[in-house]
Amino acid sequence: MDAGDIEKHLGVLRRFTGTYCRRKGHARAPGSPLCPRCRELLDYAQGRLERCPFDSKPKCKNCQAPCYQKEYRERIKEIMRSSGKYYVMRGRLDWLIRYFLM
Repeated sequence: MDAGDIEKHLGVLRRFTGTYCRRKGHARAPGSPLCPRCRELLDYAQGRLERCPFDSKPKCKNCQAPCYQKEYRERIKEIMRSSGKYYVMRGRLDWLIRYFLM
């Protein structure tokens, strides 16, 4: 997986995780955009993305060799579901379409 793909996926994860953490009112350290639990999840996801064995990363739900542990996979699904709905309701379809078509 090349650096551009990793950065694209990480950018989406960062944005969705930040939105989720902020909307859920998680306790964050001063000056930090994420609570410790969300930060840990994002670090875990970054490590997994960097070690993805596929040249063109498939969507995680369609992956033949899932790399996330079940707990992390459930947390990521919740973040993506919650933040995705938030962006749709806020009229940010342009941002979602740009991500999924690029």
